[in-house]
Amino acid sequence: MTNPTGAAFCAALALGLLAAACAALPRRVRPAAVGGATAAAGAAAVAAGLAAMAGRPWSAWLPDLVPLAGARLAIDPLGGLFIAVTGAVAVCAAVYAAGYSRPGRDDADAGHALDGRAVQALLPLFVLAMLLVPAAASVTTFLLAWELMAVTSLLLVVAEHRRRASVGEAGLWYAVMTHLGLVTILAGLAGFAAAAQGESFDRLREAADGLSPAVRSAVFVAVFAGFASKAGIVPLHVWLPRAHPEAPSHVSALMSAAMVNMGVYGIVRVGLDLLGGGPAWWWLLVLGFGAVSALYGILQAVVATDLKRLLAYSTCENMGLVLVGVGAAGLLSAVGDRTMAALALTAAMLHVVNHAGFKTLLFLAAGSVLRATGTRDLDALGGLRSPMPATTALFGLGALMASALPPGSAFVSEWLLLQSLVHALPGGGTVAAVTMPVAVAVVALSAGLAIAAFTKAFGVGFLARPRGAGAARAHESPPAMIAGMVMAAAGCVVAALAPGLIADGLSRAVGVAAAVAGPAADPVTGPVVLRPAGMPSTMSPLLITVALLAAVVVLLGLLRAAASARARRRARLWDCGAGPATARMEYTATSFAEPLVRVFDDVLAPDTRLDVTPVAESAYLIDGVRYRTEVADRIEHRLYRPVLAAARWTGRAARPLANGSVHRYVGYGFYAFTALLIVLAVTR
Repeated sequence: MTNPTGAAFCAALALGLLAAACAALPRRVRPAAVGGATAAAGAAAVAAGLAAMAGRPWSAWLPDLVPLAGARLAIDPLGGLFIAVTGAVAVCAAVYAAGYSRPGRDDADAGHALDGRAVQALLPLFVLAMLLVPAAASVTTFLLAWELMAVTSLLLVVAEHRRRASVGEAGLWYAVMTHLGLVTILAGLAGFAAAAQGESFDRLREAADGLSPAVRSAVFVAVFAGFASKAGIVPLHVWLPRAHPEAPSHVSALMSAAMVNMGVYGIVRVGLDLLGGGPAWWWLLVLGFGAVSALYGILQAVVATDLKRLLAYSTCENMGLVLVGVGAAGLLSAVGDRTMAALALTAAMLHVVNHAGFKTLLFLAAGSVLRATGTRDLDALGGLRSPMPATTALFGLGALMASALPPGSAFVSEWLLLQSLVHALPGGGTVAAVTMPVAVAVVALSAGLAIAAFTKAFGVGFLARPRGAGAARAHESPPAMIAGMVMAAAGCVVAALAPGLIADGLSRAVGVAAAVAGPAADPVTGPVVLRPAGMPSTMSPLLITVALLAAVVVLLGLLRAAASARARRRARLWDCGAGPATARMEYTATSFAEPLVRVFDDVLAPDTRLDVTPVAESAYLIDGVRYRTEVADRIEHRLYRPVLAAARWTGRAARPLANGSVHRYVGYGFYAFTALLIVLAVTR
């Protein structure tokens, strides 16, 4: 009998290659053909992932595909979860791309090459690479898929480099950071394989217990650095708010909703599965970096005025929350509380699913705004509700889903995460007693700031009056783009109202991680009412939503009844004698965030400038006053700028060494070889 997981996954790979081949078609039909085939590949990947989560694993050994090592593929419930999420994001982004990349666009976001053969072929290849990463079952296969994912995403990021200089700069940052991450992952996995005397994941699992603590810790720290960089975790996040805004919007959605998840997958796969867990300090490290990333990311999102940059920093925040859950799971497992460990990891995996849904919707909606107005600057937007009703409604839905408020999808996963953290205190020992309250405060504070960030994004960007020429001439997007956003919105609604539909699959995915496997009961049960294992708390997103809707209907009915009881009279709103409100009187994104900038002044370190210009005739009379506040990425300025300055100085100082003399270069080689022989002689 054919394995459904393998059949669907092979179909996804075949359809992805077909989509890449469709790039050879004429320009007129190319975007639709590539988008349709890529969407079909994504749908097949969703089927494969769900089949694996339902308990139908699949594996394959292809000895001739990769020289010397061969290729090993295996899809278990954990890999199936990430494959299903990636496939779902790919379906929405591919349908959207069919309209976004169509030839003949004359808007400001039109890239000269978005409908070109190279870019069109790279899109399905990028999706295939992301599908292969969770399916890899050996070090060689994993690293090849990882590098393919990095290269294809980099080329897509720089697709519009001829239009904006910032694209090339963002691509450079991304290229350096992603390949530095690859180096650390390569070092960690290669050392792991060498110590285990084998590179298959099965062999690594078998040999993990026999490794010395020093080797295990070195492997974990190395791979954690590389995977955290891919996930956009602070302070390794600097590429993310640069690359995601500059990439084409459907590529931004794929990167922010699917690619960053691979960093989380790597940490869970290596730390909790292949290594089988580890000492508490490993997971304190993960939890600490996750907490810092969550708070710093959402603070930067609150003060950001670039719409896509705001969403990129929101990704840092949400991946930080996911790592808080992963770190809590590893920590609770290390102290012996596996029930709460499984619940924490389930909450983290559910947040991966929810984040993929609402971040896909938000980035696609941001691309719709950019396409219609030619700008990402929230201070220059506004007034989009009338000319772009569908985009406005869909972005508003995405903002609600991301705001950790009921009935949003983020509310469900963050509630589960808080339950695992709070109920871990009685049996978690001293370490949990100190750590968990801090983690609870981080989750709560980041949720509150997320509400402020998305209230700003929606209220300032879409409501009131247009503040720029681009917003004034905005128009609704083509049907294909709307269809992609509607599909993402539908996924968000299902995830928000019925998260229990995937509860069994999440339980199987979490059970793959040996460090948290063990409890007989599923971490979360119930299709309608969620019941976390080991605690009396229950929650039903569907019932909460019905209650909220009923309350709104009753309130509107009472207000309407009260209004109809009195005579209605039309009158102009009181304006204090200043005349009708204008766009200059409205809140901008900068002014909206000003109170929070003052509260978190020590963290954000804003650069405030006040320029007073006197009139030419007298210094006592003021001609103009200009107030400007800039909130830069403090970590980038304090950490990376000195490193870059040192690299530039080293490069300039080393120029005399390369004078073109072949004799000198031969001498360099001789001295280096001699030094190596001396070192080997001394150390051996």
